[in-house]
Amino acid sequence: MRNDTLKHKGLRNQLAQQLEERGIQNEKVLDAVRAIPRHLFLDKTLEAHAYEDRAFPIGAEQTISHPYTVAFQTELLEVQSGMKILEIGTGSGYQSAVLSYMGAEVYTVERQLELFRKAEIFFRTFQWKPKHIGYADGCEGLSAHAPFDRIVVTAGAQDIPNPLLSQLSIGGILVIPVGVTQQKMTVIERKGLKEFHKTTYGDFQFVPLLNSTEGLS
Repeated sequence: MRNDTLKHKGLRNQLAQQLEERGIQNEKVLDAVRAIPRHLFLDKTLEAHAYEDRAFPIGAEQTISHPYTVAFQTELLEVQSGMKILEIGTGSGYQSAVLSYMGAEVYTVERQLELFRKAEIFFRTFQWKPKHIGYADGCEGLSAHAPFDRIVVTAGAQDIPNPLLSQLSIGGILVIPVGVTQQKMTVIERKGLKEFHKTTYGDFQFVPLLNSTEGLS
């Protein structure tokens, strides 16, 4: 695994400060940004730009989200240590690492086999790792391990998948970007068996959330 240097740590501190200036207030989220070496989740050719607030390609026509987007979604989750969190879209693994650092028990699924294999190998030796990583259709959730205190979706959904609502515990929170070409960040709170409360936030742009699994054979 590549080194994490003092220079990298200094750049993370600068990034956390920028995110705070943009409105991220949760200190636990900012601490995770300062701690998790984002450059390790990117191709080495992009390492010099790893702490810019930009999305980058990670293969399979997918991207690692802007640090601001990761921080914004994580703040909306209201993470507490020990919570059981389902992540839809493992991608590079960066969001999983952030949540794991914050003390969550993370279950993550990825539909792109290429990315699933990369993440599975990476997390064998990385300190902050999910409890479970699976190759699966994220629209179906992960019923075998439900219910979840929190669910976060890292791709743009045209509609909110019903399986995710059913796998959310009462009192739980689902954070999902909803829309076609542009998404509204949407927070769903489960108030009862059939009662849900929806709140929407600003506009974001994600790769689309797709059904089924696709990847290398």
